[in-house]
Amino acid sequence: MISFQTKAQFNKDAAVILLTKSQIEKKKFNFSNAKIQNAVLDLAKNKTFCGDKDSIFPLTNEKKLVLLVGVDESKDANLTSLRITIKKALSSSYLKNAKTIELIPQVNDEPSIQALIEGIMIGAYKWKKYIKADEKEIKLKQIIIATPNKPAYQKTIEICDGVNFTRDLVNDNADVITSEYFEKTIKSLIKGKKNIALKILNTKELSAQGCGLHLAVNKGSDKEPKLIIVKYAGGKKSEPYTALVGKGLTFDSGGLNLKPTGHMETMRCDMSGAAAVVGTLKNVLKLNIKKNLVFVCGMAENAIGSCSYKPGDVFVGYAGKSVEIGNTDAEGRLVLADTIAYTVKNYKPATLIDIATLTGAVAVGLGFDFSGLLSNDQKLADALLKSSQETDDRIWQLPLYVEIRDAIKSNYADLRNSSNIKGGGAITGAEFLRNFIGDTKSWAHLDIAGSAFVEGTSRMYYGYGGTGAGVRLLTHYLINN
Repeated sequence: MISFQTKAQFNKDAAVILLTKSQIEKKKFNFSNAKIQNAVLDLAKNKTFCGDKDSIFPLTNEKKLVLLVGVDESKDANLTSLRITIKKALSSSYLKNAKTIELIPQVNDEPSIQALIEGIMIGAYKWKKYIKADEKEIKLKQIIIATPNKPAYQKTIEICDGVNFTRDLVNDNADVITSEYFEKTIKSLIKGKKNIALKILNTKELSAQGCGLHLAVNKGSDKEPKLIIVKYAGGKKSEPYTALVGKGLTFDSGGLNLKPTGHMETMRCDMSGAAAVVGTLKNVLKLNIKKNLVFVCGMAENAIGSCSYKPGDVFVGYAGKSVEIGNTDAEGRLVLADTIAYTVKNYKPATLIDIATLTGAVAVGLGFDFSGLLSNDQKLADALLKSSQETDDRIWQLPLYVEIRDAIKSNYADLRNSSNIKGGGAITGAEFLRNFIGDTKSWAHLDIAGSAFVEGTSRMYYGYGGTGAGVRLLTHYLINN
């Protein structure tokens, strides 16, 4: 989809030229094509095109389209705005029939080109498996960026592929993307790869291991629960392992604490954490990242049936701790509790990062553009925050503190899966998980319940559906730490 050339040639179906207002005002642009150079100069002189943010002006050059696009350079301008601009430009009706597009940036620094690649690949993504035809679809076969190729750009392309791979998993039907589908997908990713070990626990194995919390959530479903573990020995034998653990609720009805209309319709996205782990696995394998890693997906379905687990029930999990069910819609933390405890005991990772669409409360506090971060290790938190800033896969740190532990106490069990206080739901959810990390001194929890899915038409440079939240963040963290 994306390729590179050293300079503009203006020989494709269309050319998209990115210009800022100051470049237009000062006439600081130089195109290899004299006709286009003179045309843009004339437009600048008579102020027909001023380079205002997201403004678009079409020209023709030997029956080929040239699209001038204004790029934000205000004090608030950043690489996010550049990603948004290129998405809007490529969505223009002018380019509807263009099969090859030449993209001509006036700034060629590495971060800007990487942002353009993300704007193209993430912005142009559309889930269309069940759509016969859509006139508004961005029909792009090839985009050629007029800048010399670099290894960093190819890496960005690969990472974006991983993001969109995750989005495909999130966007399909819940009865398609089942735990069995996840198993097949992971097997296809690791087939023929070296230094890989796969372990899968189904109902029988989960029961034998005492994963009572995981099994409780799945009691109302006819789909089999699974704990899928990929051990990747990419680093030296002496190096410690990092574990990535994802919540994989292939659908969440809320259980007997049924979700109301307006809250259940998009709950196929409740496996976004596990999908992000799989997308990151894809990137690790493609980029041959030299680290020792464990990828873990805790898969279940929170359905309703005569066998559904009930509020007030008490179950004992893998760690031996009993949990009172205060709310069957606080199911993800139960699956994660057993998944995390099993990972810690059997793989002893030095660092563990879990990622989950855990609480609606995180969206109340942070909105939909940021994921929540909670950690017992500030060094790990700082590294993740830095990766967030570098990738635009946004996170914001929330506190964990001693007093919040009382919020998940139970009169009938060691813990309660829902808080007994009002407010702070994202924090109490993380506090529940903290009880299952054992002696792990470097743990982080990423709550992507707000950021993982777009329910409206679009948000930033994402269209409707899954965003792939966490994939760029985790991939960058693994490469750089």
